[in-house]
Amino acid sequence: MKFMKLGSKPDTFESDGKFVKYAVSDLDSDVTIHVGEVTFHLHKFPLLSKSNRMQRLVFEASEEETNEITILDMPGGHKAFEICAKFCYGMTVTLNAYNITAVRCAAEYLEMTEDADRGNLIYKIEVFLNSGIFRSWKDSIIVLQTTRSLLPWSEDLKLVGRCIDSVSAKILVNPETITWSYTHNRKLSGPDKIVEYHREKREENVIPKDWWVEDVCELEIDMFKRVMSVVKSSGRMNNGVIAEALRYYVARWLPESMESLTSKASSNKDLVETVVFLLPRVNIAMSYSSCSFLLKLLKVSILVGADETVREDLVENVSLKLHEASVKDLLIHEVELVHRIVEQFMADEKRESEDDQYKEFVLGNGILLSVGRLIDAYLALNSDLTLTSFIELSELVPESARPIHDGLYKAIDTFMKEHPELTKSEKKRLCGLMDVRKLTNEASTHAAQNERLPLRMVVQVLYFEQLRANHSPVTSVAASSHSPVEKTEENKGEEATKTVELSKKSRGSKSTRSGGGAQLMPSRSRRIFEKIWPGKGESSNKSSEVSSGSSQSPPAKSSSSSSRRRRHSIS
Repeated sequence: MKFMKLGSKPDTFESDGKFVKYAVSDLDSDVTIHVGEVTFHLHKFPLLSKSNRMQRLVFEASEEETNEITILDMPGGHKAFEICAKFCYGMTVTLNAYNITAVRCAAEYLEMTEDADRGNLIYKIEVFLNSGIFRSWKDSIIVLQTTRSLLPWSEDLKLVGRCIDSVSAKILVNPETITWSYTHNRKLSGPDKIVEYHREKREENVIPKDWWVEDVCELEIDMFKRVMSVVKSSGRMNNGVIAEALRYYVARWLPESMESLTSKASSNKDLVETVVFLLPRVNIAMSYSSCSFLLKLLKVSILVGADETVREDLVENVSLKLHEASVKDLLIHEVELVHRIVEQFMADEKRESEDDQYKEFVLGNGILLSVGRLIDAYLALNSDLTLTSFIELSELVPESARPIHDGLYKAIDTFMKEHPELTKSEKKRLCGLMDVRKLTNEASTHAAQNERLPLRMVVQVLYFEQLRANHSPVTSVAASSHSPVEKTEENKGEEATKTVELSKKSRGSKSTRSGGGAQLMPSRSRRIFEKIWPGKGESSNKSSEVSSGSSQSPPAKSSSSSSRRRRHSIS
């Protein structure tokens, strides 16, 4: 830390109790000055020789026939006044980054200028500021911190502006040229660590690109905002480093407990709004803040009552990074807000895809798949969802984001399990979201034995399961067609008939290969068929006892009708 000593005489100021001070001298004091709660017993001549204001105050007091002067508005208070008074006496005083702002403001108040005495206090302070303080990184930070309590004096004397210029200029220098000390104790890893390496990567003393973050984050929010605004507007600082500084500032100053957040809602509101104002963002491919950080910031903005424009700005920023979110981060928000975020994401993704078809192919598909998996997991884990909110949120996800419906099936099954009061029609609405042809074998096996699913859904599962098992040409056609439409009871019977027939053929052919006559359909699946169409179940059981060559063919009429309908279903 830089410091400057002024004066050569020994310090002879003494205290008489807590609130009385006097200068030891052979002469009795001839002026009493009250500065705040402290009283100083001093001598007129040293003060009048260097302070134009003291000359006027003493003159005014003499006209009132008194030796007492009261100063109520001294910037820096009695401590700053004492340093100025000792300078007038020629006593040794030490100026440093912690007291120089207060002394500079007090000297301005006392008008300790060159026209009062050559080489006066203001002149000496300015020399020290320019040659020492503003050339030091940490001293500039400290002085900037002290200016806040001395507004508007520090602002009028341009101390704030000069400190900000000094700090921001040092932030923007090439890290390879830094020779001053800085604080860098953060233990970061992975994407949070932003480091710029020298050309020689073997060097051990590498200056990190975010070397300045910790020191700047010690500033109060208004000074932090002014420094970061200069840095950001310069266009010379990496946006990723700016985002890291904002993340660290929030971690440094924002309380974690709900009680502390709400008890200091006003200051926390200012913090959130400032951070959102400074957030760098470009588009879906170039957003520099992590989604987890943005979602937590969005939650805080709601709790502290941030402006609506701030919350909307955060929703837009979150939507840009939604593909990187975790279910845990989404669960801290109301479902209505999650719905808005997903809606915004889909609108942004569609716009980006239209603007850049190549990006849609290379980047967009992976992002969509990630969001699809995220929303399905959110639907499965959020116990506060209503049927309507579940359906509406699920329908926001396009088909291209769900090539496999296992996650959606799990969410539907979980919802049914937690809501046993659902009616048949409500279950039907839920299951209508799912395409059973997009279930994996494992999910299909589970669904075929799931007693919570409507029977017609189980029938559809079994039907397409058998098509896959027999590698039928119909399989590839059906898999590429549109989602299954709601089936009538007659169609269900026809599909069940086809399923049973395919099962017969499959079992017959597999018994020849394996000799085991393994059953493809689980016992519950057979019971479903037997319950709805008893004759079919018996026929199926009997067919498993004979070889494929001797199995009975269905009646000609039924066969031709089935063939016609099969052709119709794949046309």
